[in-house]
Amino acid sequence: MNAAAPFAAPLGRTLIAGVGNIFLGDDGFGVEAVRRLGEHPLPEGVEVVDAGVRGIHLAYQMLDGYHTVLLVDATARGAEPGTLHLLDATDPAATRPRDTALDGHHMTPDAVLALLDTLSAGTGGRRPRRVMVLGCEPADLAEGIGLSRPVEAAVDEAVRMIRQLVGADPDVPAATEESADEPAAGPAAEAADEPAPAVAGPHPTERNTTPC
Repeated sequence: MNAAAPFAAPLGRTLIAGVGNIFLGDDGFGVEAVRRLGEHPLPEGVEVVDAGVRGIHLAYQMLDGYHTVLLVDATARGAEPGTLHLLDATDPAATRPRDTALDGHHMTPDAVLALLDTLSAGTGGRRPRRVMVLGCEPADLAEGIGLSRPVEAAVDEAVRMIRQLVGADPDVPAATEESADEPAAGPAAEAADEPAPAVAGPHPTERNTTPC
């Protein structure tokens, strides 16, 4: 992934997909984030889906003429739990793992992105012009339903960021993405009267290995 200019509201169709396994603790972050996002009005042309662990299905859907795709997921990068990372995954070469497992129930978002070129060649579909990942640093990926306290605290901030990114909150300054070598920021707030979750930005590809 590469460093990029501040994210501007997309000009065409936008897909926001929550990915993750709700039975693996904080890996359900993306699913919960898009669920709450669905409670808010969004601009025309913005679609929100709960992709869960359906990696191959999501890869096919991403070729359906979208200008921008934003994947929301738990993302382990060594920061404090609850830290939000905004990553640019547009460059296919930067997101392609060496071995892409074609198991629809055990594909990381990296593997989903790596499939896009192959699927587009076979179907005539078109890759999105821009692909972003909004990730949250997990605290607990053990089996079980429910988010840890710091990740739960980051969900509402993630929703706010997503609405900002797609232009649903025009009065809020556009989110910026950190440089490729900048370290991640601090942990998310654990209570309502504490600071909002920290936000980090694009780094070279470094995704968690939990099922998407």
